[in-house]
Amino acid sequence: MNKTIRTFATLAIAGLAILTACTQKKGEEVTLQVKTQYGILEGFEEDGVKKFLGVPFAQAPVGELRWKAPQPLQPWDGVREAKAFGDDPMQLDVFGDMNFRGSGRSEDCLYLNIWTTSTSTADALPVLIYFNGGGLMAGSGSEPRYDGSSIAKEGVIGVTANYREGVFGFFAHPDLTAASDYKGSGNYGFLDQVAAIKWVKENIAAFGGDPARINIVGESAGSFSVSLLMCSPLSKNLIAGALLSSGAEVLPNKPATLAEAEAAGVAALKDAGIASLADAMALNADSLQKMLPPRGMSRLVLDGYFMTESADAVFEKGEQAQVPLLAGWNSLEAHPMQVLQAQAPTIKNFKNALKAQFGDMTDEIFTAYGLVADEDVLSQKGFDLVSDLFTGFPTWKVCDYQAKSGLPVYRYHYMHPRPQVSEKMGNMTGALAGGVREKTEEEKKAAAQQPAIAPGAVHSADIEYAMGTLDTNEYYDWQDEDYAISKLFLSYYANFCKTGNPNGEGLPQWTAITKDNLDSAPVMIIDVESKEVASPEKENAYRTLEKFYRSQK
Repeated sequence: MNKTIRTFATLAIAGLAILTACTQKKGEEVTLQVKTQYGILEGFEEDGVKKFLGVPFAQAPVGELRWKAPQPLQPWDGVREAKAFGDDPMQLDVFGDMNFRGSGRSEDCLYLNIWTTSTSTADALPVLIYFNGGGLMAGSGSEPRYDGSSIAKEGVIGVTANYREGVFGFFAHPDLTAASDYKGSGNYGFLDQVAAIKWVKENIAAFGGDPARINIVGESAGSFSVSLLMCSPLSKNLIAGALLSSGAEVLPNKPATLAEAEAAGVAALKDAGIASLADAMALNADSLQKMLPPRGMSRLVLDGYFMTESADAVFEKGEQAQVPLLAGWNSLEAHPMQVLQAQAPTIKNFKNALKAQFGDMTDEIFTAYGLVADEDVLSQKGFDLVSDLFTGFPTWKVCDYQAKSGLPVYRYHYMHPRPQVSEKMGNMTGALAGGVREKTEEEKKAAAQQPAIAPGAVHSADIEYAMGTLDTNEYYDWQDEDYAISKLFLSYYANFCKTGNPNGEGLPQWTAITKDNLDSAPVMIIDVESKEVASPEKENAYRTLEKFYRSQK
């Protein structure tokens, strides 16, 4: 009997040991050499972060692959170095102050970059993929402001991914449609983004990441892209969370039909003096983008593949990605003087300038925004209206759609202005992409004459704060308060990627917008003193603007 008991106990202990060993399996070590499905990559480590740069995620879209959907990557033999950024996408200098770290510009640009602090595949860290802004005409994942080092130190794997810009990413033509497997054309840049997400889904576990926790984020054109990736049948089921920064492809934005996009492509070739698509294919990249500049070619196309219907239609049916959303925009996305041009900032002039757009609803919209007196024009009220016309309203509308679908939405309004341009920059002023440019004589005179305005955050000013990359931008005289705000913003991003909720210890409490609180819609004000507010008046303004846009159908 005792022998039987001892035997049973021995077997039980052995079984428990096996079970414990299985449940405590550490996984494989993540070293500077990582084996992907396509071959081995060798990165490097810097300041505690492993970096894998210039990682190809699709075949180079060159030669016969120009204006084709991204093709699957071909495996390689041996070890491929991933220690330098790949080429940036082809682009004109649309934003002269953009700062790149790529080795050059070429059509061979489909590369992504990975930053991780994982030590084991068992870490299963969440992932954040950043898609750059730039109007779908310019930009790159190599830009320092998107660097993933800081988010990696927060326990989130940072990824940036290039996609084709301008004419290379968004050109449609009937001959291209006829030649494609899916009988569509024009959305190549968006399809690149899908390919990047799929590559991460397939390979990130080897870098210590969790393929089930992929979050996507973008600013401006990148934010528009994320709203579409939430809706596309090719990508909406690949993500666990979405973050929008200043923009979305919903009301009042309207996609082009395939026929419209093809006709625009034919007209563009004709206007450029290019006889045929074959002649366009024969041009080198530099000549092509000079003859076919990107403006007007970056409209979403209902190609029957990436998108079969508008994002609004998808959201209204509740068929978008069923994921948490963190979204917001900046306080000075646009300036009332852009509308007024050379006119005095009076309420009469402001109304007259917008009457062509708003028609009979002009007074109703101005009342909803509290614009009643001259002093309101260059107050936050005036900035709110023009900012909403640029990026605020469509970003709000995606929040509204997502909350109505019963999903948690965390909305913010970023208010903090960048500090002054550093004195070492001399006679320079801030520019659109976070860099600087020299002040013109007209700007010097205007600055001296212009009425005082409310300070705030201009378009794109939030990027370095949210990604913890202030130190990559030497143009501005960053202060302690800037670093404090950046730490807060980065923490919200990291927590959201980890749990779908930005809240965490020591952070101001952030309440999700849901179906139950749509009328008050709590919003996090991110500034020196960040706090949550609820503003029914603002929600009424958005509903009034929505009423106007709906009436234009």
